[in-house]
Amino acid sequence: MNVSEQQTTTLFRPVGPKELALIRDSGMKAFPPRLPEQPIFYPVLNEEYATQIARDWNAPDSGSGYVTRFRVSSSFLARYPVKTVGASIHQELWIPAEDLEEMNRNIVGEIEVVAEFHSSKTQKS
Repeated sequence: MNVSEQQTTTLFRPVGPKELALIRDSGMKAFPPRLPEQPIFYPVLNEEYATQIARDWNAPDSGSGYVTRFRVSSSFLARYPVKTVGASIHQELWIPAEDLEEMNRNIVGEIEVVAEFHSSKTQKS
């Protein structure tokens, strides 16, 4: 089956400037490995939720927040149940860090930046 025939699911990931730099280093093809204190990779299912996180958490914390959009093979994602972690729009997948490399291999196309937010607050040092 070629890529255009493959069933995909569109996901979103809010990121800060450091994670975005690592994504750019991959040629916009992969998310960086999780840090030891990050055992789970949390992509979200809709742009509204990703925007809330990027705008309200990432930007104030690190000066900038970005919303990324990417497509992943639906057959790969089928093993991860959707988790609702608040209101009905707060839906995400919990992908264990050890599965992230395989998820990256199942990304179809490139990771896109679809929104960015900047804080006027002084960054934490």
